[in-house]
Amino acid sequence: WVLAKTNVSPNTVTLMAIVTGTLAAFLYYLGHPVIGAFLLFTSGVLDLCDGYVAVNNRKATKFGAVFDWLADKWVDGFVLGAVAFRYSSEWVALFAVVTTMLHTFIKPVAYAEIGYEERKVGKIKDPLERTGFFGRPETFTVLFISSILYPFFHKSLSYGIEFIAVMTFLSLMHRVYYLYRRYGKVYEE
Repeated sequence: WVLAKTNVSPNTVTLMAIVTGTLAAFLYYLGHPVIGAFLLFTSGVLDLCDGYVAVNNRKATKFGAVFDWLADKWVDGFVLGAVAFRYSSEWVALFAVVTTMLHTFIKPVAYAEIGYEERKVGKIKDPLERTGFFGRPETFTVLFISSILYPFFHKSLSYGIEFIAVMTFLSLMHRVYYLYRRYGKVYEE
């Protein structure tokens, strides 16, 4: 709300989210998960604010929507990768990052191959909007809780990454199954 009252552009807010998210990743990797968690939280709040600023200041653009999406993937990849490679095995880290990216990238593929119904102020109403049960908010919540527990229980981030990897994979399979059931019929030409 405060940012919407200033003259800051939504893309500047998105850039601030990228910077704080990237700093969070570095702090996680350097072994400071509690500080990293608070920076990740700040990045998440800024990510919510950029759209609010764009809509309320009538500065929404198609570029801004794409930039916001790319910023999310940048932060997700760096934070998840940094946490996973620092606090779990390499294979779990790889599995967590790959499943998270596939879980995300299935949406633009669905847009391209299936299409979408409508667009409202930069947001696409897509066939996967309510499909999948473990996404970015759940991942950030698990990371935040695991990070806060870390000083008391050093395995919390390792278990948190394993949980994220498994739940994201199951959510991805839910999306694939949904798409198969809804769109798996042979083309009729």
